[in-house]
Amino acid sequence: MPIQQICTVAGISKLNDYAWHMVLEAGRMAGKIRPGQFLHIKCGHSRLLRRPISICEWSEDEPDDLVSVVFEVRGDGTQWLSRRKAGDKLDVLGPLGSGFDMRPQGRYLLVGGGIGVPPIVGCRHSQEDVAVVGFRSIDRVMPALIDKLEDTCASVYLCTDDGTLGRHGFVDGQVRDILAKGKSFTAVLACGPRPMLNSVAKAAAEFVVPCQVSMEERMACGVGACLGCAIQMKDGTMKHVCKDGPVFNAEEVAWDV
Repeated sequence: MPIQQICTVAGISKLNDYAWHMVLEAGRMAGKIRPGQFLHIKCGHSRLLRRPISICEWSEDEPDDLVSVVFEVRGDGTQWLSRRKAGDKLDVLGPLGSGFDMRPQGRYLLVGGGIGVPPIVGCRHSQEDVAVVGFRSIDRVMPALIDKLEDTCASVYLCTDDGTLGRHGFVDGQVRDILAKGKSFTAVLACGPRPMLNSVAKAAAEFVVPCQVSMEERMACGVGACLGCAIQMKDGTMKHVCKDGPVFNAEEVAWDV
């Protein structure tokens, strides 16, 4: 069950000109987190709807039990959130959603695009893992998060859409190259915009490697009470990204709808 509580901001910093990294003292909430889940944060008293923010990292280190999130400023709510300081209090609900299904001894190909990179950082758990991260351009890259991946993973591959840093092109090309050399991955775990997830899912299917995707959709309630984040499955049913997801098995999603 999710917990609603007041969390203290332990620190906040910029990752680039667009993204912010915030650390919260989350108490017992930290002990309930699975990779791929998110927090629903109230951004000021005048804003009715909370903002869903993916969890990046967490640690069960009493008494603080820290949880970090990464977000981009995309509107009034996240602009308000970016102006918080250490010591400020936030009304937080979480952890919410279903996370990635990971085995302790598994070997994973972690794929993140843009603001989908932070949740992938939270999935790293083995020196056998391989990570592929993509950004629009060099100014969108999050060096601090790439450093975290490099500290843990066997290899980290960087792509930019415009070729200003790393490999020129989208992440699915790099994913195909990696899987062509060896398919000994427990699964591909991907988080990012829908077109990227679709391409990565197709690449994983070509090499018969299981793929889990974390879907990005606009959310309102965050607990499945509204229809704001409903997506269609291949069997014709509708599921909520906030409650049934955000993580789904890629083969279940109706990508062409």
